Amino acid sequence: MSRIVVTGGSGRLGRTLVSGLAGRGREIVSLDRAPTVQLAAANVSQVSLDLTDAAATARALTDAKADAVIHLAAIAVPFSAPEDVILRTNATLAMSVLGGAVAAGIPKIVAASSPTVLGYGAPTEWSPERLPLDEDSATLPWNAYALSKLLIEQSLAMLQRQTGDRVRFAAFRPCYVIAPEEWSGAPTQQGHTVRERLDDPALSAPALFNYVDARDVATFADTLLGALGDIPNGEVFFVGADDALAREPLADLLPRFHPGTASAAAVLTGSAPAFSNAKARRLLGWRPQHSWRAELAHADDGMDVHA
Repeated sequence: MSRIVVTGGSGRLGRTLVSGLAGRGREIVSLDRAPTVQLAAANVSQVSLDLTDAAATARALTDAKADAVIHLAAIAVPFSAPEDVILRTNATLAMSVLGGAVAAGIPKIVAASSPTVLGYGAPTEWSPERLPLDEDSATLPWNAYALSKLLIEQSLAMLQRQTGDRVRFAAFRPCYVIAPEEWSGAPTQQGHTVRERLDDPALSAPALFNYVDARDVATFADTLLGALGDIPNGEVFFVGADDALAREPLADLLPRFHPGTASAAAVLTGSAPAFSNAKARRLLGWRPQHSWRAELAHADDGMDVHA
């Protein structure tokens, strides 16, 4: 049984990711400021910890004797705190956890970044060269949150230059995460329900109508950890659904909310999303299993979306 440390395991994505990995037989150590009853399971242990304390974090990572680390802990919403606080906190967490994991001799290190590193929504206008966006698209962060996420990717690259292939690294950029309970009406990260985001395109437009079911992120993480020794070191992946969180084609919607995208968006017909998950399919053989149409239909039918 592999032993995996997950930072931020009590968070929205963290709870589903920890539960998903534990359900696949992994032994999980969740490091977070506060434990949660939602992670009570035989093969999940929770450690209460201030991850900005580098010395305490290094000790916890050493004590864990883990095979891998997945770093999720961060201030997770742009502009939810002053810009200097977001940048300082997320950068400190990255160096504390990622550097501590290297020092602890953990051989596999994965960290969550964000699609926001691409800079969409910039107040000075954003015009992508092409759509859908992928891992080769230019990174143009325009706020502290996006910059902090790009810094996480660069921190992994820095540590890789220090360790070579002795440690295997990867970063992933999860699209707008929807937890299982949110399909049946629980509020999403921005406080609206999924149906409200569909009914009012202005709510999903800032994220380019992207989304991913948290359970699909869990399967992605498990697949990625299993493949880290077989793929190039230091890869970055988008993790998103196969379709857009929208009832209209993005060829029509994106230019309405993001001037300057009309030409690039013309290829996004039907339900095509703005972000490509082709690299994860190609290198890992991973594909998302959940779509908003099926999940909302299940919710309407009174089915258990937690299954």
